Amino acid sequence: MTKLGIPDVMRACLFDLDGVLTKTAVVHAAAWKEAFDDFLRHREGPGFRPFDSVADYDAYVDGRPRADGVRTFLASRGIRLPEGADDDPPGLDTVHGLGNRKNALLLEKIHTQGAEAYAGSVRYVEAVRAAGLSTAVVSSSANCRDILVSVGMDKQFDVRIDGVVAAERKLPGKPHPDTFLEAAHDLGVEPRAAAVFEDALAGMDAGRSGHFGCVVGVDRVGQADALREHGADIVVKDLAQLLEDVT
Repeated sequence: MTKLGIPDVMRACLFDLDGVLTKTAVVHAAAWKEAFDDFLRHREGPGFRPFDSVADYDAYVDGRPRADGVRTFLASRGIRLPEGADDDPPGLDTVHGLGNRKNALLLEKIHTQGAEAYAGSVRYVEAVRAAGLSTAVVSSSANCRDILVSVGMDKQFDVRIDGVVAAERKLPGKPHPDTFLEAAHDLGVEPRAAAVFEDALAGMDAGRSGHFGCVVGVDRVGQADALREHGADIVVKDLAQLLEDVT
């Protein structure tokens, strides 16, 4: 193992954004809950079953592209909506309309509450770059760049594959491995020489199916066993733990 707590054959580190680098996962969960609960309340009345911002978030939307999250959660409730178009107004009863409502709520919450990076993640990324490894951020979020700028981490990554880039290149999102594979390709490294850092189960699945050299699960919400079941080689509560665990 290197002093970074990952195998010494690693030449690149591919980081998810929300929940790994920044504390925005909880804001995403709150925005999803508000959007879905408003929709379900209107559709089913006051006796509706609310969106669970832990169980439903982890199972159906965490780590997935926005529209995929809408489809997957609604399918779990036996609901199917028309696809609509990318520019559907927020709240329209379409997949994209509901997704746009969630995004509007997210941006409002980030604007009012702000975004914050995990101190341990900042320290770890700095150590990775100091050790000469390449870095990429791989996120389903279309707001990735703005969030990185807001927390002062936009210069810390050689490659960014986010929701905007994925759409431009027509890459399927997590749990498919394509966005991570694209990041490795852009960095000029083979998947077996790249480590994936994820907190979402969909991200674990992507790391495993992409045959990456190391998959690190970041357990922010007490799901260490599930992360391992979905392919994590290493599970930590904070990335700084990787530095501290190395002797």
